[in-house]
Amino acid sequence: MKVRTKSEKVNKAWLNDHVNDPYVKLARKEGYRARAAYKLKEIDESLGLIRPGQLVVDLGAAPGAWSQYVRRRFAPRCAGAGGAAAGELNGTIVALDLLPMEPIEGVQFIQGDFTEQAVADRLQQALEGQPVDVVLSDMAPNLSGVAVSDAARVSLLVELALEFARQYLRPEGSLLTKVFHGSGYSQLVQEFKKTFRVVKAVKPKASRDKSAETFLVGRGLKAR
Repeated sequence: MKVRTKSEKVNKAWLNDHVNDPYVKLARKEGYRARAAYKLKEIDESLGLIRPGQLVVDLGAAPGAWSQYVRRRFAPRCAGAGGAAAGELNGTIVALDLLPMEPIEGVQFIQGDFTEQAVADRLQQALEGQPVDVVLSDMAPNLSGVAVSDAARVSLLVELALEFARQYLRPEGSLLTKVFHGSGYSQLVQEFKKTFRVVKAVKPKASRDKSAETFLVGRGLKAR
């Protein structure tokens, strides 16, 4: 007799929730690679982060849903049901990830760790000396289930995004990054407040209720 383990039950429950998730269904219908596109869409529509003509860097971009959304914002007249709209872009999108990503028309993709010099050099070439208007970071670590260890991994990625923003953002630019409530969260908020003039925490409706994730937005770099 086969005995179902707790993990099997959890996986089946997650799969059932995922298949029936309205944002998953909407993503399939509208051609987005992941439901995460609607998290960015909701935050953008609320705060007005993304505008045509900007230079946007998408950290932790794979599979590409956030870059797809920005692509649509930069070519709204050409956006159809294909997720990655065709047509000439009014703006520049540079996406980075450790993982490979299927191409998106008009998006410059760099695979690698941006803390490594060779990857940083490729990024600087892609930016062509221009300051960045918006840094997006949906980076998340592989979680171990050990709370202290996972909190440290999350904090490291947020700190990397902050350092990236300090280096590349124009003075009035914005950073949007994923964080998780729990150990280390208040310290990350304080780091944002040290870095930006305006800081806002946002929990979009597209973020699952059970998830501890939220998003921090920082706008306008403080003078250093």
